[in-house]
Amino acid sequence: MIISTLPTIISQSSDTDSATWRLDIAADLNYFNGHFPEQPVLPGVTQLDWAIKLGCAHFGYSVDVATLEVLKFQQLMLPGTQVDLSISHNAAKAKLVFAYSDGDKRFASGRIALNTVLDTDQTTGAS
Repeated sequence: MIISTLPTIISQSSDTDSATWRLDIAADLNYFNGHFPEQPVLPGVTQLDWAIKLGCAHFGYSVDVATLEVLKFQQLMLPGTQVDLSISHNAAKAKLVFAYSDGDKRFASGRIALNTVLDTDQTTGAS
């Protein structure tokens, strides 16, 4: 995982298996420096990092990613915008499904498959 800080969270809502954060993508975020000089764009790796950090923290996982699946970056995320990051949780498969959007406009989406650590007492039959 990369070392990064989260953007400003404007609001957050959740239920049992999903959560949504409204994020402020401020123009002064360091992630825009040099990416790209002609038109600053929020890097995809930063978007992934935020989804992993927020999703794992919210649903109680350690940050231990097995694979990333069906990643799509549909539109550029530009400085000075606000977006919704929605994450749903599939506990049976230890997966988080994320999407960045603003109304009907979709920026990015994908699935994060997590490594889960089994309780050794359950796997060895110990009580």
